[in-house]
Amino acid sequence: MILLSILLATLAGGVLSVLAAASLSLTVLGRWAPRLVSFSVGVLLGAAFLHLIPEASHVLDPQRVGATVLAGLFLFFALEKSALWRHDHAHGGHSHATSHPHSPLGLMVVLGDGLHNFVDGVLIAAAFLADPALGWATTLAVIAHEIPQEVGDFMVLLDAGYGRARALALNVLSSLGSVLGGVLGWFALRGVSDVIPYALALAAASFIYIAVADLVPALQRHRRPLDFAAQFALLSSGVGVVLLGAHSH
Repeated sequence: MILLSILLATLAGGVLSVLAAASLSLTVLGRWAPRLVSFSVGVLLGAAFLHLIPEASHVLDPQRVGATVLAGLFLFFALEKSALWRHDHAHGGHSHATSHPHSPLGLMVVLGDGLHNFVDGVLIAAAFLADPALGWATTLAVIAHEIPQEVGDFMVLLDAGYGRARALALNVLSSLGSVLGGVLGWFALRGVSDVIPYALALAAASFIYIAVADLVPALQRHRRPLDFAAQFALLSSGVGVVLLGAHSH
């Protein structure tokens, strides 16, 4: 019975968060997608530095967390470079990472968010194993935390050239990591718990890489003072929603 509750909770925490974020993005924010790249940068960096890395540091010493994040940055650089090489070879030319519907940025978003959702699934399973009421409370906290981050991911994919249906499908795919984490957490919680801080650090590396390597250069092409003011406000808003989500955990 507890396993069924974990499955339902992780589906709710993952898929429902994605659907709510997509609905919000398409109805309220859809026309502002290009500007909201700034918001996405704030969410990604805020999640990495204020949520993922601190949680990893609760278990690992800071030097090991830093080494894992650094290794992750090298890994994601190599992954993106490899994807760009394959893309150029297939299309006979060079293309910017965020200008084609098959941009490698989509893979980066899915991988980073999937790792984060996997850890959320493990945490939900742990809460249910302690107390079903605590499990549902934790699920509600995860949903509240995930929605603003999923809005940021959805906006990143739209800006990268993905259609709405494909962006939604990729976010749903990454959300299923919470189901996998929940199931594995149920069957082998102690073994998986040893991996959690490393997964958190790698997820942080992915978010940092996406924000700094792929999104910030696009923002820097808009140099008017009014552009800077809008970007800075949206960046700060992205960090702010992560802080609010972190406090709800």
